[in-house]
Amino acid sequence: MSYYQYHVFVCTNQRDDARDCCNNHGARDMLGHMKKRIKALGLSEPGKIRINNAGCLNRCSEGPVMVVYPEETWYTFVDQEDIDEIIDEHLLQGRIVERLKI
Repeated sequence: MSYYQYHVFVCTNQRDDARDCCNNHGARDMLGHMKKRIKALGLSEPGKIRINNAGCLNRCSEGPVMVVYPEETWYTFVDQEDIDEIIDEHLLQGRIVERLKI
């Protein structure tokens, strides 16, 4: 049994060279938004939802990316509206957001 209902890893990798990476697309800002929203909802404690940053998840061409466990669902996102949809649909309702799924 998982320690959290959902454990989310958001890639915030920043490359030193010219190759594309998730942080070039605002991943760190989106991570901050996600963490604040989950905390405001009272869901950031053991048994509920944990949001973590991650180094490179090796899916840069599809980024920015995150993965939600325990379902092992991979998402891409563009803005806060996408993040809010993932929170509202997947993390609160248990419904995978097909349009953002990788």
